Amino acid sequence: QVQLVESGGGLVQAGGSLRLSCVASERTFSSNAMGWFRQAPGKEREFVGRISWSTGRTYYADFVKGRFTISRDNAKNTVYLQMNSLKPEDTAVYSCATERPGYSGGYYRPRGYSNWGQGTQVTVSS
Repeated sequence: QVQLVESGGGLVQAGGSLRLSCVASERTFSSNAMGWFRQAPGKEREFVGRISWSTGRTYYADFVKGRFTISRDNAKNTVYLQMNSLKPEDTAVYSCATERPGYSGGYYRPRGYSNWGQGTQVTVSS
């Protein structure tokens, strides 16, 4: 089973930047994409973005467009989440996951993903 490990979280002031990494223990060729999600205390897990392993095509939640960028390094089995212009409301635990092969219920739904990492805490102070 693929294991995912996120890193790069921390405490940053509003307006600052962080780059998160998600390293997969192995490449899941059956999975077409990786997703980033976040979960704030007392809230449900929400979609942040998705990237295709093969094409690099990305999708983003509306609230991060223009601020966050997802990229991947196939040779390193690693996906990155570059976060700029951070806001206090971006505070959450950020997790990555592999997209379930054949899932057609919408790329933004957490149920469409598996092999969740443990997450990395991002805290943005005002």
